[in-house]
Formats: sequence, structure tokens, C-alpha cells
Amino acid sequence: QVQLVESGGGLVQAGGSLRLSCAASGGTFSIYAMGWFRQAPGKEREFVAAINWSGLTTYYIDSVKGRFTISRDNAKKTVYLQMNSLKPEDTAVYYCAAKKNYIALQEPRGYDYWGQGTQVTVSS
Repeated sequence: QVQLVESGGGLVQAGGSLRLSCAASGGTFSIYAMGWFRQAPGKEREFVAAINWSGLTTYYIDSVKGRFTISRDNAKKTVYLQMNSLKPEDTAVYYCAAKKNYIALQEPRGYDYWGQGTQVTVSS
């Protein structure tokens, strides 16, 4: 069983930056691919980015490419999402999730464990 706890959310002006962290406990963190999702009010949960177990392979949705960077530190059992040039449309609750393979990354149902989420609000 893996427990995930996100942190680092907050209120930021458009154009600003935030770094989200997701700390894992239990299980063997380094075997899991990790993903970040977000959910805005009234919308479905949306895939944002993923990283494979080693950190050498990453994948992003087009709307965040060049602005967001996902990374991980297996020794610290933590995955990060560096978010730069934030836009009001990035406002959402951000969730991290863990899965045992690196396929179907955008499908939330394929993830085995989820954090509780952290709120990101970008003001215009």
C-alpha cells in the first residue's frame, strides 16, 4: 500500500510559478510510474504529466509543454511538478497518482494510488 501526500499549492498571479511535491510512504516508490492530474470545478479529472520509474522518460499534455516540468527523487520518495508561466486556466485541484506500468498514462482508472490533492489558484 502506497500513501501519497501532495503539498505546495496556493494562490499565485498569472505568470508566476509554483512547485508541487508529492511525498510517498509505504510500498516501493521506485517501481511506480507517477502522474499528475488536475480537476477544475465542474470538469472531469485531466491528465497533466507523467514520469517513468527511473525519471528518464516524461510525458505532458500539450497545454503545459514548455511550462511544466515533472521530476522525481527516488531516494526521497518524492515526485515534483514545477509549474512556470501559470495561467488562470491552470486553476484546479492537483493530484498525484502512482501506477505499476508506463502505459495508458492519461487514463485515471489505470492508477493504483492517489493523493488527496492540493489547490492551485491562478489569478488574472
